[in-house]
Amino acid sequence: MSHQMPEPGQDAPDFTLPRDGGEEVSLSAHRGAPVVLYFYPRDDTSGCTKEAQGFTEHMPEFQLAGARVLGVSKDSIAKHEKFRDKYGLAVALLSDAESDVSERYGVWVEKKMYGKTFMGIQRATFLIDAEGKVAKVWPKVKVAGHAEEVLDAVRAL
Repeated sequence: MSHQMPEPGQDAPDFTLPRDGGEEVSLSAHRGAPVVLYFYPRDDTSGCTKEAQGFTEHMPEFQLAGARVLGVSKDSIAKHEKFRDKYGLAVALLSDAESDVSERYGVWVEKKMYGKTFMGIQRATFLIDAEGKVAKVWPKVKVAGHAEEVLDAVRAL
Protein backbone atom coordinates (compact mmCIF):
# COMPACT_ATOMS: atom_id res chain seq x y z
CA MET A 1 0.00 0.00 0.00
CA SER A 2 1.62 3.21 -1.03
CA HIS A 3 0.80 6.62 0.28
CA GLN A 4 1.29 9.88 -1.56
CA MET A 5 3.90 12.26 -0.24
CA PRO A 6 2.30 15.01 1.82
CA GLU A 7 2.27 18.24 -0.18
CA PRO A 8 2.97 21.81 0.86
CA GLY A 9 0.03 23.21 2.82
CA GLN A 10 -1.03 19.81 4.16
CA ASP A 11 -0.65 18.73 7.78
CA ALA A 12 2.53 16.72 8.27
CA PRO A 13 1.63 13.22 9.56
CA ASP A 14 2.49 13.09 13.26
CA PHE A 15 4.65 10.28 14.62
CA THR A 16 6.67 9.16 17.61
CA LEU A 17 9.92 7.27 16.98
CA PRO A 18 12.92 6.29 19.10
CA ARG A 19 16.13 8.20 18.43
CA ASP A 20 19.83 7.74 19.11
CA GLY A 21 20.43 8.08 22.84
CA GLY A 22 17.20 6.20 23.53
CA GLU A 23 14.65 8.99 23.88
CA GLU A 24 11.50 9.13 21.81
CA VAL A 25 10.79 12.02 19.48
CA SER A 26 7.30 13.13 18.51
CA LEU A 27 6.80 15.51 15.64
CA SER A 28 3.97 17.26 17.51
CA ALA A 29 6.34 18.04 20.42
CA HIS A 30 8.21 20.43 18.10
CA ARG A 31 5.13 22.54 17.30
CA GLY A 32 6.16 26.19 17.41
CA ALA A 33 9.45 25.51 15.63
CA PRO A 34 10.23 24.47 12.07
CA VAL A 35 11.33 20.87 11.60
CA VAL A 36 13.53 19.51 8.84
CA LEU A 37 12.52 15.88 8.45
CA TYR A 38 14.79 13.99 6.13
CA PHE A 39 14.47 10.36 5.10
CA TYR A 40 17.55 8.47 3.95
CA PRO A 41 18.21 4.88 2.87
CA ARG A 42 20.99 3.66 5.19
CA ASP A 43 23.50 4.60 7.86
CA ASP A 44 27.14 4.75 6.86
CA THR A 45 26.70 4.60 3.08
CA SER A 46 28.45 7.35 1.17
CA GLY A 47 25.47 9.50 0.16
CA CYS A 48 23.78 9.16 3.53
CA THR A 49 26.99 10.00 5.36
CA LYS A 50 27.57 13.12 3.24
CA GLU A 51 23.98 14.21 3.78
CA ALA A 52 24.19 13.79 7.57
CA GLN A 53 27.55 15.59 7.60
CA GLY A 54 26.05 18.43 5.56
CA PHE A 55 23.25 18.92 8.06
CA THR A 56 25.69 18.57 10.99
CA GLU A 57 28.03 21.17 9.50
CA HIS A 58 25.17 23.66 9.27
CA MET A 59 23.59 22.73 12.61
CA PRO A 60 24.56 26.04 14.29
CA GLU A 61 22.72 27.93 11.53
CA PHE A 62 19.68 25.63 11.73
CA GLN A 63 19.63 26.21 15.50
CA LEU A 64 19.94 29.97 15.04
CA ALA A 65 16.93 29.79 12.72
CA GLY A 66 15.11 27.84 15.46
CA ALA A 67 14.80 24.65 13.40
CA ARG A 68 15.16 21.03 14.48
CA VAL A 69 16.73 18.51 12.10
CA LEU A 70 15.52 14.90 12.24
CA GLY A 71 16.98 12.13 10.08
CA VAL A 72 14.95 8.95 9.58
CA SER A 73 15.95 5.51 8.29
CA LYS A 74 15.04 1.91 9.11
CA ASP A 75 18.37 1.37 10.86
CA SER A 76 18.35 0.31 14.51
CA ILE A 77 19.21 2.70 17.35
CA ALA A 78 22.49 0.79 17.87
CA LYS A 79 23.43 1.38 14.21
CA HIS A 80 22.42 5.03 14.47
CA GLU A 81 24.65 5.48 17.51
CA LYS A 82 27.63 3.90 15.75
CA PHE A 83 26.98 6.11 12.71
CA ARG A 84 26.65 9.22 14.92
CA ASP A 85 29.83 8.48 16.86
CA LYS A 86 31.90 7.55 13.82
CA TYR A 87 31.22 10.89 12.11
CA GLY A 88 30.41 13.16 15.08
CA LEU A 89 26.89 13.78 13.78
CA ALA A 90 24.70 16.43 15.40
CA VAL A 91 21.37 15.50 13.81
CA ALA A 92 18.80 13.43 15.71
CA LEU A 93 18.68 9.99 14.08
CA LEU A 94 15.29 8.31 14.30
CA SER A 95 14.66 4.60 13.81
CA ASP A 96 11.64 3.75 11.66
CA ALA A 97 12.23 0.01 11.95
CA GLU A 98 8.73 -0.93 10.77
CA SER A 99 8.86 1.66 7.95
CA ASP A 100 5.48 2.92 9.17
CA VAL A 101 6.45 6.59 9.12
CA SER A 102 8.27 6.21 5.80
CA GLU A 103 5.06 4.79 4.34
CA ARG A 104 2.95 7.65 5.67
CA TYR A 105 5.35 10.14 4.09
CA GLY A 106 5.27 8.30 0.75
CA VAL A 107 9.00 7.55 0.74
CA TRP A 108 8.76 3.75 1.15
CA VAL A 109 9.11 2.82 -2.51
CA GLU A 110 10.10 0.10 -4.90
CA LYS A 111 13.75 0.47 -5.88
CA LYS A 112 15.94 -1.28 -8.41
CA MET A 113 19.60 -2.07 -8.02
CA TYR A 114 21.77 -4.55 -9.88
CA GLY A 115 18.65 -5.86 -11.61
CA LYS A 116 16.91 -6.66 -8.31
CA THR A 117 13.72 -5.00 -7.16
CA PHE A 118 13.22 -4.29 -3.47
CA MET A 119 11.43 -1.90 -1.15
CA GLY A 120 13.46 0.89 0.37
CA ILE A 121 13.48 4.49 1.50
CA GLN A 122 13.66 7.15 -1.18
CA ARG A 123 15.92 10.02 -0.13
CA ALA A 124 13.51 12.87 0.49
CA THR A 125 13.27 15.89 2.78
CA PHE A 126 10.24 17.66 4.21
CA LEU A 127 10.32 21.12 5.74
CA ILE A 128 7.53 21.39 8.30
CA ASP A 129 6.58 24.82 9.58
CA ALA A 130 5.90 25.87 13.18
CA GLU A 131 2.19 25.07 12.74
CA GLY A 132 2.94 21.48 11.73
CA LYS A 133 2.17 21.99 8.05
CA VAL A 134 4.40 20.87 5.20
CA ALA A 135 6.11 23.99 3.84
CA LYS A 136 8.37 22.43 1.22
CA VAL A 137 9.19 18.99 -0.16
CA TRP A 138 12.37 17.76 -1.83
CA PRO A 139 11.09 14.46 -3.29
CA LYS A 140 14.36 13.17 -4.77
CA VAL A 141 17.32 14.63 -2.98
CA LYS A 142 20.70 15.19 -4.58
CA VAL A 143 23.06 15.29 -1.62
CA ALA A 144 25.52 17.96 -2.82
CA GLY A 145 24.39 21.36 -1.56
CA HIS A 146 21.18 19.94 -0.08
CA ALA A 147 21.69 21.09 3.52
CA GLU A 148 22.39 24.63 2.29
CA GLU A 149 19.26 24.63 0.16
CA VAL A 150 17.13 23.42 3.08
CA LEU A 151 18.69 26.05 5.35
CA ASP A 152 17.74 28.78 2.85
CA ALA A 153 14.17 27.47 2.84
CA VAL A 154 14.08 27.46 6.68
CA ARG A 155 15.26 31.06 6.73
CA ALA A 156 12.63 32.00 4.16
CA LEU A 157 9.72 30.67 6.28
